[in-house]
Amino acid sequence: MATIGTFTRSGDTFNGTVKTLSINAKVTIKPVDKTSDKAPDYRASAGSVDLGAGWKKTSKDDRPYVSVKLDDPSFPAPIYATLVEGEDGQHSLIWSRNGG
Repeated sequence: MATIGTFTRSGDTFNGTVKTLSINAKVTIKPVDKTSDKAPDYRASAGSVDLGAGWKKTSKDDRPYVSVKLDDPSFPAPIYATLVEGEDGQHSLIWSRNGG
């Protein structure tokens, strides 16, 4: 696992940067109206480009987090990550190869 992004929270919206070897983008993760139980709770975008989605989850330790899936035609495969709050109030986007 590796931290690929840092975000600050403003209300229910997260603003930050995602950086990998091939990505360096300012990203916003904003809540959306759910259309079904399986629909995402959030949409991730880089400017006007839709980059992915996020789902509210709760850890085994009863801590809330957002499971994020980022995808783009230039990616060899989707990026699965977890957006978690740190002790300092900042949020980290942690990459996981095996899925969110």
